[in-house]
Amino acid sequence: MSVSQRARNIVPSATLTIAATARRMRAQGIDVIGFGSGEPDFDTPDHIKEAAIQAIQEGFTKYTASGGIDELKDAVVTRLKRDNGLVYSRDQILISCGGKHSLFNVFQALLESGDEVIIPAPYWVSFPEQVKLCDAKPVFAHTHEHEGFRLHRALVEPLLNSRTKILVLNSPCNPTGAALTRSELQGLADLATEWGFWILSDETYDSLAYDGYQHVSIASLGDRVYAQTILVNSLSKAYAMTGWRVGYTAGPKDIIKAMDALQSQETSNPTSIAQRAAVVALTGAQEATHRMREEFDRRRRVIVERLNAMPGISCLSPQGAFYVFPNVSGMYGKHYAGTIIRNSTDFTTYLLETARIAVVPGVEFGSDAHIRFSYATSMSNIEKGMDRMAEAVRQLR
Repeated sequence: MSVSQRARNIVPSATLTIAATARRMRAQGIDVIGFGSGEPDFDTPDHIKEAAIQAIQEGFTKYTASGGIDELKDAVVTRLKRDNGLVYSRDQILISCGGKHSLFNVFQALLESGDEVIIPAPYWVSFPEQVKLCDAKPVFAHTHEHEGFRLHRALVEPLLNSRTKILVLNSPCNPTGAALTRSELQGLADLATEWGFWILSDETYDSLAYDGYQHVSIASLGDRVYAQTILVNSLSKAYAMTGWRVGYTAGPKDIIKAMDALQSQETSNPTSIAQRAAVVALTGAQEATHRMREEFDRRRRVIVERLNAMPGISCLSPQGAFYVFPNVSGMYGKHYAGTIIRNSTDFTTYLLETARIAVVPGVEFGSDAHIRFSYATSMSNIEKGMDRMAEAVRQLR
C-alpha cells in the first residue's frame, strides 16, 4: 500500500516549512529571527474580534450556506465597488476558507488534464503546485529584474497556444512586491480577449501599496475582460486575519456556481464566526489597515536600505505587499567553514546556521539568484536581523 502519485508529486509549501523551522528552533532556546512567514505581526483589530465574540454569544456557531452568508457576500460586493470600482451581484461571490482555498477552487472548476496555466515568475509557491494537482501544466513567464519583475504582454504572448486556459496575475506580487500599471494590465487584458483565456487575478495585497501606487484591478478595464476575469482576495493580510481563514472570489455566475458545488463537497462553509467578523472587517473602520500599511512602508525603507548596503547584494524597492526579494548571487562561489555557497538554498542555510535568521531561498519562487524576506515583523527584529546578516556576509571569503 502507498500514497497516491498525486500526493507523492506535491511539494510542501516552503514558506510554511521555514516558519515551522524557526518556531522549532525558538522552542529549543535558539535565538532565531524569522523572516519567512507571510503573516502580519499585528493583532486582528479589536472591532473585528468583538464581532466574533458577539457571534459566539448570539449562538451563531452552526453551519451556514456552503458558499458563505449573504451578509458577507454583500460586504464583498460593497468593498469591490468602493475600492476597485467593480460591480458584482451576490451570486457572483463565493466565500471560502482563505485565499489559498479560493484559488484552488478556481483551478478545480476550470482546468482539465493537459490544460496550461501561465504563471509569472518569480511566483508564489502554491500557484504551480495547485495547477499540478489539477493534472494541468504550469508554464512560466519569466519576468526580469532589470524591468522591476514586471509582467507585460511581450512576455506572455510567445507562450500562448490552444491549450492555454488561464493567465495568473498577482499584483502586488508575492515575492517581489512588483505592482502592475494600468498600461501593463491593459496590454494583458487585450491579449486575453484576443485569445479567449481566463485571467485569475490574485489581489490579496491590493491594500498594501507604497510610493503613491494606486492599485488597479484588471477586471475594471472593460466589459470583455471583466467577463473573463476571476478575482480572488483574502482578509488575511490587510486585516491581520491569517488564522481566521476567510477568502473570497468574484467572477461569472456559472463559474461561481461550479466552485460553490465543489466547495460543498470539500469543506462546506468557512467558519461561521469568522464570517461574521469578516463582515465588520470589510464594512467597518479601515484605519487599522492604513496604520499597518504605514508601518510596513517604514520597515520596507529600512530593510531595502540595509540590504543594498551589503557588498554583493542588491535589492529593488517593492511597490506593494510586505516582502523584499534581494539578489544574492554575488555571494555564490564564496566559502565558509570549507563549504562553497553555490545557490540560494546554500546561502539561506548559511544565514540560518551562522546568523540565526530564517529566510526562504528564491529557488522556491522560481529564481535561484534571490532570497525572500518578509518584513512583516518588528523594526527591532529587522534591525537585529540585518546586523546579523551583514556580519555573516563579511565573514564569507
